[in-house]
Amino acid sequence: MVLAASLDWLAGLFAGVPAKTLLRIAAFGNPAPDNRRPRFGEPPQKPVFPGFSTISESWFGTCFRACTATASGKRSPVQRRMTVDKMLYVAMTGASQNALAQKAHANNLANISTNGFQRDLEQARSMPVFGDSFPARAFAMTERPATDFSEGPMIETGRDLDVTVTGKGFIAVQAPDGSEAYVRTGSLNIDALGVLRAGNGMPVIGNGGPIAIPPEQKVEVGADGTISIRSMGEDPRVMAEVDRIKLVNPDSKGLTKGLDGLIHTKDGQPAAADVNVRVVSGFLEGSNVNAVEEMTSVLALSRQFELHVKMMNAAKEGDEAMARVLQIG
Repeated sequence: MVLAASLDWLAGLFAGVPAKTLLRIAAFGNPAPDNRRPRFGEPPQKPVFPGFSTISESWFGTCFRACTATASGKRSPVQRRMTVDKMLYVAMTGASQNALAQKAHANNLANISTNGFQRDLEQARSMPVFGDSFPARAFAMTERPATDFSEGPMIETGRDLDVTVTGKGFIAVQAPDGSEAYVRTGSLNIDALGVLRAGNGMPVIGNGGPIAIPPEQKVEVGADGTISIRSMGEDPRVMAEVDRIKLVNPDSKGLTKGLDGLIHTKDGQPAAADVNVRVVSGFLEGSNVNAVEEMTSVLALSRQFELHVKMMNAAKEGDEAMARVLQIG
C-alpha cells in the first residue's frame, strides 16, 4: 500500500512537467541563475526539490534518475539497482532455501519409525553476495548445522541379538568403503559366513576388525559388549568368549552424519574404544524424532514460503507500477 501510494504521488508530481524539462535537468542539473548551460567540465548542480534532500542521496532521487535515464534511452547497470531488485532477490532465495528446509523436516518425519535414527537439525541465516562489486545483496541460506544425538525411546524385543547403547556412546561398524562408522542400535544377525552384522548389513567391529562367529547353539551379548557363545555339542553351562564389540564415546562436536545415514568422525580417524560404554540386549532404540515438533516446523516453513511468494508478487506489482510511471510525459 505504501509503495503504491508513493508511486501514485510520484506520477502526480511529474504529471505537469514536460519530458524535455526532465531530460534537461537530468543532463545538466538545475539551470544556473542566468539560465545558461554549465560550461564544459563544470559539474552540474544537483537538483533539490522543496522538502527533499539531495536527489542522489534519497529514494526520490533513485526513482528520478530511473525515470530520466529511461526517457533518454541511456540506463546504466548501476541505475538498475533499485530496492525492488533487492526485495525480489531476497524473496526468491528465501523461497528456494525454504523448500530445502522443508525437505530436511520431511526426511525426519519419514524416519520416525526407523530404529536408531537421529534427527537432522536445520537453520537459516543471511549471507552477503560477494563478487566483483560491493556486496549490496544478501541471500538466505539453509544449512544443517548438526545432528541431534540425544537418546531415543527404548523398545523391548526380547531377542538376544537386539542390542542398543544405554546412555552416551556408539557401536562401531564397518562402512562399505572400509572405514569405521558408528550406530546407536543394531538388530544383530549372523550371515552364512559367520560374520556378525548390524541391522543395516554392516559388519560389527570387534577388537581386531569385523567379528566372526563360529558355529554355535546360542549367542549372548554382555553389558560391556562381550560376545559369548555355546559351541555345537557343548554342555549348556559352558560358554566361550569369542570377541568384544567395539564401543566408543567420542565428543559429539567431532561427529557428523554422512549421506549413508551412518555417523562418522569429521577427521576420518577411528575413535578410541571406551570401556565405560554399556549396551543392553533384548532392546532396540527408537527414533528420537518428535512428530509434533516436526509437523509444527513444516507448517511454519509453509507459511514462510507463502510469505516469500507474496513478496515476489509485491515486487512484480511495484515494477509494473514503476513502468507505468516511466510512460508519463
